[in-house]
Amino acid sequence: MKALYGIFGFPVAHSRSPQMHNAAFAELGIDAVYVPFEVAPERLADAVAAVRVLGVRGLNVTLPHKAEVMALLDEVEPGARAIGAVNTIAREGERLIGLNTDAEGLARSLREAGTALEGARVVVLGGSGAARAAAVGLGAHAQHVTVATRRPEQAAALCAAVEPALTCPIDSCGMDAALERALSGCTLLIQATSATLGEGEGPERFAASLPIDALPGDATVCDLGYKPLETTVMRAAAARGLATVDGLGMLLHQGALAFERWTGEAAPIAVMRQALIG
Repeated sequence: MKALYGIFGFPVAHSRSPQMHNAAFAELGIDAVYVPFEVAPERLADAVAAVRVLGVRGLNVTLPHKAEVMALLDEVEPGARAIGAVNTIAREGERLIGLNTDAEGLARSLREAGTALEGARVVVLGGSGAARAAAVGLGAHAQHVTVATRRPEQAAALCAAVEPALTCPIDSCGMDAALERALSGCTLLIQATSATLGEGEGPERFAASLPIDALPGDATVCDLGYKPLETTVMRAAAARGLATVDGLGMLLHQGALAFERWTGEAAPIAVMRQALIG
């Protein structure tokens, strides 16, 4: 019988994870299938109970379940606790273990793109779970991390939550004059808001509102969004001649880390990347 893997989300039809993981299973000759499960928030506990009964081997978890699922698991690893979200569930015997591969996935994608992480001075835009993952993942390597949000108290709360997991100082600011000062000493900007998703005036206005010109000439700009693959912020950075990294690499590498945890096999990165690109 095929081993069963999948992803919980609501909605979930847009997810690219099924094609990525099914391509990896096929490449390695693993008799398994990965399917999307649309799980309404009020049915999450039922869905996790079904995972136990049906013997599902592993899951990814996407919005809106990443935080709420933590209380339904047997164990949540420290990295996921620090981020406040689980994006992967691994089955160990009868126990369900929650982890978060987003942080290390981002670090891997940046290294793959040739971005220096050790000693980096990082600015993270946004207060979402993705921003928390970025702060945790890069805070293990960077010299300093700054988190910027429109509401400064949101950034301050994020910093307080993740600071114990970091090995470098972290501080916060609003998206005002303080952001321009932070960017002037920044070597790596992570755009982790949803403001660049899609096309139109909104993403254009957001990119225009950022003091991209304050960044040093050797800085790298990474947008965690990948719809479109080149976001308005990336275009603005490229126009200045700055190095840019798209968000597809993080999606790829967080999935590869999950695959490796589930199967014990090295993920076929090239095959998974091609499946994502289509």
